[in-house]
Amino acid sequence: RGFQGGVKRHGFRGGPKTHGQSDRHRAPGSIGSSATPGRVFKGLKMAGHMGHERVTIQNLTVLRVDVERNLLLVRGSVPGPNKGTVIVQRASKGQGKRPR
Repeated sequence: RGFQGGVKRHGFRGGPKTHGQSDRHRAPGSIGSSATPGRVFKGLKMAGHMGHERVTIQNLTVLRVDVERNLLLVRGSVPGPNKGTVIVQRASKGQGKRPR
């Protein structure tokens, strides 16, 4: 997704649409308090790079392996784009109740 603003990245609501607001519709608003503490606290949600993160889905069941067509059938959703690379490894935390 690249560089995204606060509305898309963190779900900010933005500013008012009327009453004299000309350029504050998608702005994040204030980022600090006042002269005290006189700084911005760590961890403040701001605009920045979004997406392209490594995601791990645990305990998916492998239904079938088709060697001829180079396919791996998995029960459940697999994150990422079509034709993307997927790393499959044994479950590290063991199996819980199996989904139906």
